[in-house]
Amino acid sequence: MIYYIKENTDSFLTGKEIYEAIISTLDKIRPSKKVLAIPPDFTRFYSYAGKITEMVYKYIPDKLTDILPALGTHTAMTEDQITKMYGRIPHDIFRVHNWRKDLATLGIVPGEFVEEVSEGKVNYDWPAQVNKLLVEGGYDLILSIGQVVPHEVVGMANYNKNIFVGTGGQEGINKSHFLGAVYGMERMMGRADTPVRKVLNYASDNYAKNLPIVYILTVIGKTSNGELKVQGLFIGDDYETFKCAAELSLKVNFVMLNKPLKKVITYLDPTEFKSTWLGNKSIYRTRMAIADDGELIVLAPGLKEFGEDKEIDRLIRKYGYKTTHEVLEFVKKNDELKNNLSAAAHLIHGSSEKRFKITYSPGFLSKDEIESVNYNYAELKEMINRYNPKELHDGFNIMPDGEEIFFISNPALGLWAYKEKFNN
Repeated sequence: MIYYIKENTDSFLTGKEIYEAIISTLDKIRPSKKVLAIPPDFTRFYSYAGKITEMVYKYIPDKLTDILPALGTHTAMTEDQITKMYGRIPHDIFRVHNWRKDLATLGIVPGEFVEEVSEGKVNYDWPAQVNKLLVEGGYDLILSIGQVVPHEVVGMANYNKNIFVGTGGQEGINKSHFLGAVYGMERMMGRADTPVRKVLNYASDNYAKNLPIVYILTVIGKTSNGELKVQGLFIGDDYETFKCAAELSLKVNFVMLNKPLKKVITYLDPTEFKSTWLGNKSIYRTRMAIADDGELIVLAPGLKEFGEDKEIDRLIRKYGYKTTHEVLEFVKKNDELKNNLSAAAHLIHGSSEKRFKITYSPGFLSKDEIESVNYNYAELKEMINRYNPKELHDGFNIMPDGEEIFFISNPALGLWAYKEKFNN
C-alpha cells in the first residue's frame, strides 16, 4: 500500500510539505503503542532521514520509543553525530545494532533460488536476519527511513536493504555483498531489479509479512547553487513504493556522459569518510565513466583506516584490492576470506580490474599503507593545491595549464557513466 508520493524533476519539497506528509501517514496508520524508527547512520547524513526522524518524534514523542540506526557493519554513531543528524531527539532512545549478536532469523532463502537469480554464480542458502528488536520489541509500527540512490551492492539503495542489511547479521550481509560482487557491480548499479534485490524481496514476501514495516524513502537532488534538497518523498509498505522512488532517483542522481572521462577528481568529506570501506564509493560510482587507462584521484582528508571493523581492516591490508579473478582465488584458498565474504566482495568492488589508475590522497594513511593495498599514492597537500575542492565546480573543469578534469564533490550521492559502458 502506498500512503504518500510526491516527486519533482525540476523542483524540491519544502520542510512543511514533508512534515505534513509524515503527519498524514501517521494519522492514517494510527499506531497505538510503540513505534520503532530505523533511519540510516551518519554515512547517510545527506539523506534527510535525520530530519524526518526528528519530525516523527515531534509528532508522536510518547510513541516513538526506540531508534535503531541501520549500521550494518559500520561503527556505532557517536554522541556528536547523533546530535548533528537527529537534532533534539533524546539520546536515551537510540539503540546500537550489533551485527554479530543481536539477531533473529526470520527464514532461509534457498540456495536454488540464489543460484537461479545469480545466473549460476553462487549457490548458497541466504539467512533473512534482522535485529531481534524488530521481532521481540512489541511494536505496532516500524518506520524504515532512508534515501534511494544508486548503490554498488544492491543496484539502488534502501527499501528492504535497510532492514535485512542495515539491521542484518554477519552471514546475511557477507553473502549479499558477495552475490552482488561476483554477479558484477557494473551490471547492478542504477538498476532496481537485481539478483540481490530479488533475494531481499523473497525474504520480505515470505518471512517478513508479519512485521509492521512502513518505508519512508527520499530522493535527494541538487539545486543550481549546489544545495542538497528532497526532490521526491515516497511512503508505503510495498515494493511499488520503492520502484517509484528508484525511477525518480535514476532521473535525478544518474549522470549519463557522451564520452569516457580521462581524469576524475573526487572529494570525500572528512566528517563522513574515514575509511576506504566507505570512501571507495569514489570508485564504485565513477567506474563506468572512466576511460580505459584513465585516472581517478580521491582527495580524502579524513582517511585513517581501510576497514571500520578491525578484522575487515586486517583482511584489506593482507590481501589488497585485486581483480575479481584474483580475489576469487583467494577465497578458494583461504578460510578467513571464505568466512568473511563481505570483505572479499569489498576487495573486488575496490579494484579497477587493472582498467584505470586509482590514486588516493589520504589525510592520515602513509604512502606505504596506500601502496600496500595496490593503490597509487599522492600527497594530499600537493593535490589540494592543484585541485582545490573549494575552487572547482561539479562536472568538467579546465585547469590553468589547460588540463581537463571532471570533479565530483560527493560521489556517494550519484552515479556516473558513459553511454556505451552503461548499456553493455
